[in-house]
Amino acid sequence: MTFRHLKIFITVADTGSMTAAAKALYIAQPTVSQAISELEEHYGVKLFDRLAKRLYLTDKGTRLLSYARHLISLMNEMEQVMQSPDQSGLIKVGASLTVGTYLLPQLVHRFKRQYPLLQVRSTIKNTLDIERLLLQNAIDFAVVEGMVHTPDIVATPFMDDKLLLVCGKTHPLYQADAIQPAELENLQFIVREQGSGTRELFENMMATQEIKWQLAWECNGSDVLKNAAVKGIGVAVISQRLVERELAAGDLSIVQVEGIDLKRKFSVVHHKNKFLTEPMQAFIALCREYPNLPEQPS
Repeated sequence: MTFRHLKIFITVADTGSMTAAAKALYIAQPTVSQAISELEEHYGVKLFDRLAKRLYLTDKGTRLLSYARHLISLMNEMEQVMQSPDQSGLIKVGASLTVGTYLLPQLVHRFKRQYPLLQVRSTIKNTLDIERLLLQNAIDFAVVEGMVHTPDIVATPFMDDKLLLVCGKTHPLYQADAIQPAELENLQFIVREQGSGTRELFENMMATQEIKWQLAWECNGSDVLKNAAVKGIGVAVISQRLVERELAAGDLSIVQVEGIDLKRKFSVVHHKNKFLTEPMQAFIALCREYPNLPEQPS
């Protein structure tokens, strides 16, 4: 088994076809078939099932793919580090939308002071998409507000956060007294898209309370969500950290609900097989230390 075998295996897994993999790698299809056969013979397992002229990974193939991605990534990283000046290179950081809006720019700003020659490439997606990117080794690690559900991903909580229900001045509940949970059934909600950690926490709370809720608007970003709430379209579900200015200005008001407290944690997440370089470890350490760090001038 060689790194060449693994590169071919990854390409076949990504394309779902030996013909497509051969084209992508600019090699002959028999070469691809031989490499897959040698891998299966080496490990004594079947890596793919063929269904309707397409290849699908077996359970063993899925496990090998995870290791293969990280081994190839590590080899590429080694080549880059050995051929580059000290403290230079690239780290790929992911963040879910709430964290990407509120926290990631500050973290990158602080990190660049420590590693000015190192490039930081940021990817902002919802929590579910970030989880997929980690499994594909498309990013090195991430900072998220939602829960990850794959056992191959390690999550370390580092900062408290809280979800609020907020409404604009024209809404009947603007600056109103606390309501009972059952009254939530009568409200129209403005929520994040499916796959968002914010959406998941809200839906779990409503399910636990056995409350059926009504969707008024589904948004992919916090600015659209806030604006919709300000305009009175409904009650928005959003992180407290993202509406502090609007609450202080009176543009939004918190909808208090008896017995409901939507607390959560921001977490650093990475694949359990990921080799974390010294700069990556430094960035993750900065995340963990961030709640206790003093404010810095920009």
